Order: sequence, then C-alpha cells, then structure tokens
Amino acid sequence: MNKAKKIDMTTGPIMKNILLFALPIVLGNILQYLYTTVDTLVIGHYCDYTSLAAVGTSSQPVEVLLCIFLGIGTGVSILISQHTGANDEKGVGIACKTAISFVYLCGIPVSVIGWFMAPVILKFMDVPDDVWQDALLYTRIVLCGAIGNIGYNMNAGILRGLGDSKASLYFLIVSTVVNIILDVVLVGTFKFGVAGVALATGIAMFLAWVVSIVYIRLRYPGLGFTVLPRGIDKGEMKMILTIGLPIGLNNSLFSFGHVALQTLINAQGSAFMAGWSIAGRVTGLANMAITGISSAATTYSGQNFGAGRIDRLKQGQIVIPFANGAITLGFGLFFVFLRFPILSLFSQDPGVLALAGRNVVIMLSCQWMYAVFNSISCIVNGTGKVRYTTLINLMMLWAVRIPSAYLISRFIGGRHLMFCFPISFGFGMLCMIAYYIFSPSWKKLMATEL
Repeated sequence: MNKAKKIDMTTGPIMKNILLFALPIVLGNILQYLYTTVDTLVIGHYCDYTSLAAVGTSSQPVEVLLCIFLGIGTGVSILISQHTGANDEKGVGIACKTAISFVYLCGIPVSVIGWFMAPVILKFMDVPDDVWQDALLYTRIVLCGAIGNIGYNMNAGILRGLGDSKASLYFLIVSTVVNIILDVVLVGTFKFGVAGVALATGIAMFLAWVVSIVYIRLRYPGLGFTVLPRGIDKGEMKMILTIGLPIGLNNSLFSFGHVALQTLINAQGSAFMAGWSIAGRVTGLANMAITGISSAATTYSGQNFGAGRIDRLKQGQIVIPFANGAITLGFGLFFVFLRFPILSLFSQDPGVLALAGRNVVIMLSCQWMYAVFNSISCIVNGTGKVRYTTLINLMMLWAVRIPSAYLISRFIGGRHLMFCFPISFGFGMLCMIAYYIFSPSWKKLMATEL
C-alpha cells in the first residue's frame, strides 16, 4: 500500500501530527465555506432575501437525511484507522469493499425518501408561504444528488482513516471551482434562481465523488478499490454499524433537532431567518478549526488504540482538547471584530445586519466550549466507545438546547434564541470532562499496561 502521504499518529510530536493532519481539512473547510458562501452571495445578488431564507432553512432537512450515512462513514474511518494502527492491510481492504457497497445501498433510497419527505419536513418547520416553493425546490434537487454526497464523504473517511487528509482538499478544489462556475452560469446567466444553486451543488459533489474514486485507485492500488460494489463482509459491516450507526443516528437526530429549532427561528419572520442564515456564514469560519482538529483527534485515537499506544492516548486526551479550545477562541475573537464587514457582503438591510451581528457575538464568545467537548468526544469515539458520546450529544440538544430555546422564546423573546447555544455547549463540555474523570471503562483503558 502506498504510504507517501499518510501521517503516522503513533509516533512523533502529538500536536505537530495533529496540525499537519488538520491543516488540509481546515483548508478543505475553507473551500466548503466558499462553496456555500458563493451560493449565498449569488442568491443574494440575483434574487431577493426570501430566496436567501429558503436556501438557509432548506439545509436543515437535507442534513437530517444525510447525517446518518455520514456518521456511518465516520465509523468506516475509525475502523480503518484502527486497522492501520495495527498494520492490518487485509482488514483495511475488506472495510473499503464493504464501504463501497454501502454507498450504493443507501444513495438511491435517500434520494427517493427525500423527495417525498421534503414537503412534510418543511411543513413541520413552519416555513413561511413566501419561502415555501423555493425551499421545497432546493431541498428536492439537492437530495436527488445524495449518492454523490454520501460517496464523497465515505471515501474521504476512508482516506482519513489511512492517515491521508490531503486528498480531500484536492477533491474540494475541483468541486468548488465547478460549483462557482455553475452558480454564476445557472443563476446569473440562465436565471434559474434557487434551482440553479441546488443543481450546481449536486453536480459538484458528484464530481468530487468521482475524483475521489480515481485518486484512491491510483494512489492505493493495494486496496483493490472498485467503482462498482462487489459485496459486503458481514463481520466488517457489523463492526462499522456498531461504531458508526450510533454516531449517524446521533447526527441525524441532532440535525432533526435543528429543524425543531428552526421552527422557532421561522416564527420570527423572513428578516430574522435571513439574519440567522448569514450569521452562520461568519460562525462557520470560526468553526473550521474545530472540525479539522477533531477529525485529526479521531484518527489519532483510532491509530494509537489499534497500535496499543495507550501512553500516547493519555497525552493526547489532554493536549488536543486544550489546543482546540484555545485556537477556536482566537479565531472567534478575530471574527467578532470583523463581523460587520463580512456580514455586509451578504445583505445591506440594517435590520438583518443588526440581528446577524448580535448572533455572531453570542455564538463566537462560547464556541471554544464546543471545541473542547468535540475533541474529547472524538478521542473517545476513536477507541470505539461511542455510547456515552452519543447520549451526551442527544442530551445537549434535546434536553438542554431546544428546551432552553423554547423557554427563552416564551419568557424573554424570540430575538434572543441564540443564547441557547452557550448553555448547551457548557453542558456538553462539562459532561465530557466528567467522563474522563469518573468513567470506570475509560479509567480502565488508561490504566492498561503496555
């Protein structure tokens, strides 16, 4: 198997490896941000703010249907990282074969289910009449291309498990350029509006999937990676589902919870929806470090667990969350300072900008807590212990964030909904720190003799 671009997390300085692994992911996140931001800019320039609100609110039901499969992709990544740490090349090949088949098994049903469920979900979200048609059109078109999204993310997970985080960046460069060109052509030239943005997104993700297949076949010929499915290994599929299904269900329920939260947002009107949507453009920038370092933490944990390097797990469980929190806080303060110049790129409406600016300050002042929480969760997940992290994720949303949002909306006012985020982030962080300190199974793992 070609090892040219793989990072071995079982040796060398911890944070150097983490940052080298995370950097391509962060750059890829910047491209994905550019990807979605161009959609928003093009819609904002060529259409009115109701179209902007439609694109913003439609992303939630799309995530509900896709996140469960993306979570299973994370399960594939964790399993492959464990095989890689144990130098089990046969196990890596079997996991890849199973993952290929799973993409096809899930891609088409997601598109079909999504087409029929989209109106039901949007109705549940109480999408306003002036946004409804565009939101429905966008949701259905994006979900028709679900197999490309699932396939790309599954292949990216395989590569992360191998220790190759640079490849996804190359794929995203291609898809981002294609997406930008198609956005301008379909929306600016042919006036397709929201449908043009959705088509551009679907085509670009499908292309990223195709490029990832070609890359894996050329770079890692020893895997025997195929284009079409060639069967599922039952034992490997059981392991993938054991690890990935709880993560996927958690992600899906988490996204569904955001849909429930979106109903409160939508109740405040189109201007508030637009302000919430463009605030996400700025908070997403500060969130990039969290995603990159947390992905690196999963691979770090999986490889060292597979290799039996519990001593490095002990070191990483403290160093990585602390570094992620500090970096995220730095990014957050930087973007708080620049919030209005960035927000003004998306809207010139004073009311929308005021709402968005306040949301940015509240979110970015507390996002470091989410960084600590997420890093610890990923380290624990990398060892295959996903039950507790899944439970805390669900509680953080369903027992804390949504109830607090409803209480805020009822007793303080809907314009202050963003305060539910620092409350839930703090809860999640404290629960994961408590897991380190009090969990018998974690203490037993950390006490394992080499």
